[in-house]
Amino acid sequence: MRIGGHRPVDEPDINLVPLIDVILVLVIFFVVTATFEGRSALKLELPRATGEAAQAGDPLDVIVNADGRYFVEDREVLQPGADALKATIRDVGGGEHDRPVMLRADAKTPYQAVITAQEALGQLGYRRILLAVANPPAAAAGAE
Repeated sequence: MRIGGHRPVDEPDINLVPLIDVILVLVIFFVVTATFEGRSALKLELPRATGEAAQAGDPLDVIVNADGRYFVEDREVLQPGADALKATIRDVGGGEHDRPVMLRADAKTPYQAVITAQEALGQLGYRRILLAVANPPAAAAGAE
């Protein structure tokens, strides 16, 4: 006969396999969504100018970043040169040559890249080309 009734104690254990599976799925989700950042947030530092802002209806946006790469609306021009830029402008802009074009170039953009964009727009028949600039801060504008 047993006195004291010694029973084996069941120790609880934690199964880590489902936890590892969840963490792996989260890591894959964050890696995949991090690549979707894309070009929607191009950082441009526009040159500064004073004066009145020109009003345009719905302009076609042509963006030149600091590296001299071109973007038309939200599409990047993958090939360098004016021919690829003109093809992209034709695709995005269609045949509306009366539509104004807002040319946005970073302050550090090579001057040749801006001239190439203006030349391509002119060859396609766009005549209303607006250059985007940033207004100077109020304190700097009053000092000049």
